[in-house]
Amino acid sequence: MKKYKVAEHVFAIETGGRELDMSQYVPFETTDGSPLFTLVVDKGTEGVAFDDIEEEARQDDGDQTIICGKLGDGRKAFGYVWTRGKALLASNGDYTRATLYSDDEKLSHAVDNSLMLLFALATARCSTLLFHASTVVWHDRAYMFLGVSGTGKSTHSRLWLENIGDTRLLNDDNPVVRIMADGEVMVCGSPWSGKTPCYLNEKYELGGVVRLRQAPRNVISRQNIIEAYATIIGSVSGMRWEKTIADGIHATTEALLRHCGVWLLDCLPNGDAALLCNKTIAR
Repeated sequence: MKKYKVAEHVFAIETGGRELDMSQYVPFETTDGSPLFTLVVDKGTEGVAFDDIEEEARQDDGDQTIICGKLGDGRKAFGYVWTRGKALLASNGDYTRATLYSDDEKLSHAVDNSLMLLFALATARCSTLLFHASTVVWHDRAYMFLGVSGTGKSTHSRLWLENIGDTRLLNDDNPVVRIMADGEVMVCGSPWSGKTPCYLNEKYELGGVVRLRQAPRNVISRQNIIEAYATIIGSVSGMRWEKTIADGIHATTEALLRHCGVWLLDCLPNGDAALLCNKTIAR
């Protein structure tokens, strides 16, 4: 068994002797604490009936389809279907123990997907949110850039790096926000960073959140509370049709909004956009 700690949450994986590429998890490896959840990797998909999933939702993302639902024995089920290969994740009701059945060809990808999914679901009740965002650090505070796919989140982070001194990239796809026991809101690196290999086991106080929107000029404005809530909720991973998860996401989002502002940046992909954003939100 290997254990990892992300945003102070410990989780474990039992590989059953199967060879896995876990290099991006190395910075998060730990021997501390009891795991919040454990993923068990099984021997394959032989005998696994994907047709037995009682479907509740489906997400198509490029060459990957994720089917969410339940199995006949009551376990929660997530079927991954790729152009080549498939996998099935079956979990108990509170997402503390799950088994992954996967083809060898997609094993590492299936493990990565499953750990990220279980992390989002198991920590939703723990004042924790897994975001889809690009995040930079400037003067020991983290700034998160949100938006639909293709908006230019990674580009905007790069523009901060190129135009604003002392800026570093924390995570380029899936940072974690956690409300700590003292009420401080921290942004943490994670083993999940999209196409950019940025796996930093670091955490910083949240300085601000910016929703990006492509436009013919650079204009920034602070969102009202309803707009800000919608911005956050739209960028957080989680199954909001499950009440416990939805309640956790809602409570953590409220706490986050009490801590910092959320801005809308209509922008061009240029250095002036980064300078305007930094001047307006950074402190």
